[in-house]
Amino acid sequence: MICDLHCHTTLSDGSLGIEDVIAQAKKMNIEYLSITDHDTMASFSRADVLGARHGVKIIHGVELSAWDKERSSKVHILCYAPKKPDRLEGLCLKSCEIRKACSKEMIEKVMEKYPITVESVLKYTTSSKSIFKQHIMRALIEYGYALEFYGDLDSELFNPQHGSCYVEREYPDVNFVLDLIHSAQGAAVMAHPAQYDNMELLEELAEKGKIDGVEIGHYTADEAYRKSLTEIAERYGLIVTGGSDFHGLYNCVPTHLGCESTTKENLDRIIKFSGK
Repeated sequence: MICDLHCHTTLSDGSLGIEDVIAQAKKMNIEYLSITDHDTMASFSRADVLGARHGVKIIHGVELSAWDKERSSKVHILCYAPKKPDRLEGLCLKSCEIRKACSKEMIEKVMEKYPITVESVLKYTTSSKSIFKQHIMRALIEYGYALEFYGDLDSELFNPQHGSCYVEREYPDVNFVLDLIHSAQGAAVMAHPAQYDNMELLEELAEKGKIDGVEIGHYTADEAYRKSLTEIAERYGLIVTGGSDFHGLYNCVPTHLGCESTTKENLDRIIKFSGK
């Protein structure tokens, strides 16, 4: 069984629409799929219809942006199978507004260096609920300032440590996000801890019983990191997930749907949250 619980569409920062993603999942023999667009649940009803059409079972999901105040760092939380998703709508809107404000400031900074237009960026965001760095890079590529999304120009402009045009603001506190997920009766899983160095936070949250699971199957985690995450998961009885984190054209490494999977045992634990 292939169960990919992490992928993105044009509703956030993916390059393929919902139907293309689900059709491709069927071609890859993926039985269970979760579309986890950033801070939006707009895929839910459409994905159910298309999943039934293509014979792919859909697990409702959303990747929520959060902030670790203790370490002043970003953290992403995957919410699966919320019974009361309306309780997350306000959080999603707030995070999308934060991201839009950051992106608009980044666009202004980029335009001081490269004569692109706002419209050249926004034309790639027509389906998205927000504006992402990938959309800005696509405009720069279109006008010939770069040949790739994650090369020297991306590092110069958008590296979180030294990028000349990078803008970041705090997202909602991770504890608040987790409380909201549980009020929505969803499963809260920390996404790709290696990407933002969230292992210490993960252990703190697990010890307090505030988080339900951790995504171990992800391209950012090497074998040593996966081993450490597995030890934490076993110690606290966490759900363990895996997913491709597929973004299509906007992937930062070659990644295809189904390249990471979640086991049937862990999927069943998630499904219990939805009562299906």
